[in-house]
Amino acid sequence: MSRATGKRPLDDALLAREHGDVRIPPLGLPGILQIPKGAYALTVFAHGSGSSRLSPRNTLVACALNARGIGTLLFDLLTPAEEADRANVFDIPLLATRLIDAVHWIDNQASIAKLPLGLFGASTGAAAALVAAAQLGSRVGAVVSRGGRPDLAGNALESVKSPTLLIVGGADLVVIELNEQALARLRCPKALQIVAGASHLFPESGALEAVIEQAAAWFERHLKSNSPERTRALEQ
Repeated sequence: MSRATGKRPLDDALLAREHGDVRIPPLGLPGILQIPKGAYALTVFAHGSGSSRLSPRNTLVACALNARGIGTLLFDLLTPAEEADRANVFDIPLLATRLIDAVHWIDNQASIAKLPLGLFGASTGAAAALVAAAQLGSRVGAVVSRGGRPDLAGNALESVKSPTLLIVGGADLVVIELNEQALARLRCPKALQIVAGASHLFPESGALEAVIEQAAAWFERHLKSNSPERTRALEQ
């Protein structure tokens, strides 16, 4: 599949049962869905300000999660017209509503509706993911924030029940402090991981790989035990 279409190829060993471009109602927001064969969970991405479903960092994380048996959905949280108004990029309730719309869409797709669900947020997208998790309750099995601003979730932090991992670069001092403040307000299973030497976008050698390892381990810990495959195995 070509880059121009927004689709990404999968290795032969990971032939997807569903993959490619999708549209998220009610606005028809464009997305990229990848469900590897035998997927035990699905993670929805919420990108940060100035980014999109084609974010190279989130794309790299998504591909790595696909290789570990986790499906991914990356989609644009705003329409082109909405993006033109910079204020919308920081409208956390609006972004959270778009995430909730995406989850409702997933729940109406028979082949993926029963997959345990994770949310992966970056920058302002992390706050949107936490607000969405607070509203969706038990439907969200885990949340991961990469270089996020969970503090912007405000009072929703106390209502989040989903196990939440906050990952921050060790050189991103202001954001570390904001994440520590948010961590103190969370009442769910939680953790804060600092990637030594990494700055806000994790461009340093090995930094994004560390994010991937920590995120994958968190999702596996909190989502795999709830997968339909594991449930069937326990019933046999």
